[in-house]
Amino acid sequence: MIEALGLTMRFGHRTVVEGLSFRVERGELCAFLGRNGAGKTTTMRMLAGVLRPSGGTARVDGRDVIAERRAAAAAIGFLPEAATGFSRLTVGEFLRFCGESRGLAGSALAAAIDRATGLVHAREACGALMGELSKGWRQRAWLAQALLPDPPVLILDEPTDGLDPVERARIRALLRQVAENKAILLSTHVLEEAEEVATRVLLVERGRIVADAVPADLVDERGRLGPAFHRLAGHDPEFPLGRP
Repeated sequence: MIEALGLTMRFGHRTVVEGLSFRVERGELCAFLGRNGAGKTTTMRMLAGVLRPSGGTARVDGRDVIAERRAAAAAIGFLPEAATGFSRLTVGEFLRFCGESRGLAGSALAAAIDRATGLVHAREACGALMGELSKGWRQRAWLAQALLPDPPVLILDEPTDGLDPVERARIRALLRQVAENKAILLSTHVLEEAEEVATRVLLVERGRIVADAVPADLVDERGRLGPAFHRLAGHDPEFPLGRP
């Protein structure tokens, strides 16, 4: 459902992503892990068709995200990193705009908004202005837009960022539920989140894949991903900012 084939991205002389290749199939919830600057967000933007790769290709639902952009985009629910904007629209207006841009209208659009806001527990916020929402409520509104058309593919960049512990637990439960019939690529800096929801882990460092495994093959005897993450990312936890 999600396929990267030699994806590469260069900004000037700097290579951010280099030759990434992987597949995420329907029914998989793949945690995309790595340190800041490892290339996760850039990769997800290429997969979503937001960035044109310097090399390689990406396909979603069998469609090339550049050559068949409209068809590929129709299959994707995309949550960008630290999503903002549309400050003068209410949540309901924002979702109607997003739904109409995806071809929904009338009763089908109303039903989709009701379903999506119900899934993220945000129905009560539909009359609130996007620009006046807290970070957590704004994140839920943007997650609702990703879920709105019930797409077969979800590409989610830090979906629980800004949520309180109760909402984090609800969204994790939701992701486990919808993963049964979707292909999901989810980035997170919260390793416990990956331990709890992922059926597979992709770990990148300096734009390259350094691990692609089921969580059981990476966790320690306590079921924790931390030791493998630090080892594979080349990070000594005793020096959290890196050695001088």
